[in-house]
Amino acid sequence: MSLTLPSLTVSQMFGQKTIRPLTASTIYGIAFIQDRLIAIDTVKGHLLEIDPVSDNSKILNPHQVKEFSDVTGLAVWENTLWVSRGNSIYLCQLDSLGLEHFVTLPYTADGIAVWESTIYVSCQRLGYILIFDKDTRKEITRFYAPGVGIENLAVSKETLWVCDRTEQTVYSMDRATGELRFSVLTPFASPTGIAIHSQDQTGKDLLYIAYSTEEPYIRDNPNADPNHELTYRDLTFIHPLHYEYNPDKRYALSNGYLIEMSYVEEISPLDEVYLPNLEWRIALPSETERQKVKQVESIGLPFTEEIIEGQRIAVFRFDSLVPGERHIFGWKALVEVRGIKYRITPKDVEDLPDLTPELEARYLVDDDDLAMDTTIVRDAAHEAIGSETNTLRKMYNIRNYVYDELSYGIKPHIDTPDIVLERGVGSCGEYVGVLLALCRLNGIPCRTVGRYKCPPYAEHQGVPLQPDFNHVWLEFYIPNFGWLPMESNPDDIGDYGPYPTRFFMGLCWYHIEIGKGVSFETLTSNGKRLTKEDIAIGDLAINHIRFTILKEIPPI
Repeated sequence: MSLTLPSLTVSQMFGQKTIRPLTASTIYGIAFIQDRLIAIDTVKGHLLEIDPVSDNSKILNPHQVKEFSDVTGLAVWENTLWVSRGNSIYLCQLDSLGLEHFVTLPYTADGIAVWESTIYVSCQRLGYILIFDKDTRKEITRFYAPGVGIENLAVSKETLWVCDRTEQTVYSMDRATGELRFSVLTPFASPTGIAIHSQDQTGKDLLYIAYSTEEPYIRDNPNADPNHELTYRDLTFIHPLHYEYNPDKRYALSNGYLIEMSYVEEISPLDEVYLPNLEWRIALPSETERQKVKQVESIGLPFTEEIIEGQRIAVFRFDSLVPGERHIFGWKALVEVRGIKYRITPKDVEDLPDLTPELEARYLVDDDDLAMDTTIVRDAAHEAIGSETNTLRKMYNIRNYVYDELSYGIKPHIDTPDIVLERGVGSCGEYVGVLLALCRLNGIPCRTVGRYKCPPYAEHQGVPLQPDFNHVWLEFYIPNFGWLPMESNPDDIGDYGPYPTRFFMGLCWYHIEIGKGVSFETLTSNGKRLTKEDIAIGDLAINHIRFTILKEIPPI
């Protein structure tokens, strides 16, 4: 008896699933020939035809594997296949696959796209996208590369799509002028290929992104002692990239997930304490352009809600907390979260109105041990911006200055910015402290956001996940545009730049925004707010944080 699986229509097939090609190890370039998906496995040299429904794969070049090894990009126009390999571009007929040399660059050719007789080639070393004429094989013009990483390309009608591996970003550019229209964060790291599938029924193009990296895993090795050891394996897959650009608000949203998050305190004092009339406040997830709170419920004990600075706060009340008393209490929230990326240029922020007195009084002061009156912090604030006057460039320069001066390291406690700058090493919270101090001294309002990130394992749906650490980032304020996000330290990669800007005015779906500009967790006893000098929350309770990724949410 045979098993018949339900068939999917083409419209159902595309845009709904992750494609994990059988046997593939490292996919870079991808392209569609109508509904046929082809891809290059650059390590093996396999040119694959992949069934998007079953993941079945067929090698199209069984006799030309050597010629296709190390190919990084591919494109198809009519019956011609174009590939980038090493410093050169090659073309061939789809029915023969005999590569013919087209042009050679002074440096590595990373990606390629073709539209009629126009050939687009990306080159990270040059920092440009080069445009060639097919007939003359001469360069027509070149565009500045929008990101700092290796870029792959696709083209559709009037749009050149640029997929940057380091930036974790897809850029939409005018293919005739190179004007950057908007950018979209990819839901996963290390995007290595991009292709466009034309949807005949909707008339809308659907972007597909290939990802290729390594993942760590625990291997059972009977010959080792202990038997389990850490090793790595190839991870490659293809996933649709959904996006929605809002030109009025200058941002694009991308793939998102429905996530259940719980935050629970388990009272377990290190020392015996007595706290009368105790109120324990814990911030709830925020409502933002990219994050929608669908449901909140209490865990263990009931709570009431307060609104502070526009943020929802759960308030747990105890007549008293006495020695030996134990409780479990907290909240569980159902949250829809998407990626967001703002597209604002320095030209957009010229001639800004003055800050309101309320913003200056709240967000330009030292209200959190920022050491803004110390010589080392004041000198750093001046050195970071130099003579720059444009607010957005100032913010960008401050970020890069902090990245130049600090390297990342986890510490058991948060030191003040003067100590961090002198030491040259900081945790995410210490990066935030230095950024806050330097921004505020330069007249840029900013505040902390965050507290936790969901572990970025979207394939582990329905599985409880615990973050390894808490995490904070910040928002800075620009009049006429409002609050804009900026990660504290994940873009600090490499030595002295150029640094990516993937999380400069952008956040991925796994960032959970909680308590914008307010304390995440506070205690009051008899109406008096308790400080860490009175008693630290960590001395009273153990926190338990759990995320469960329920499903990918549909496109907007």
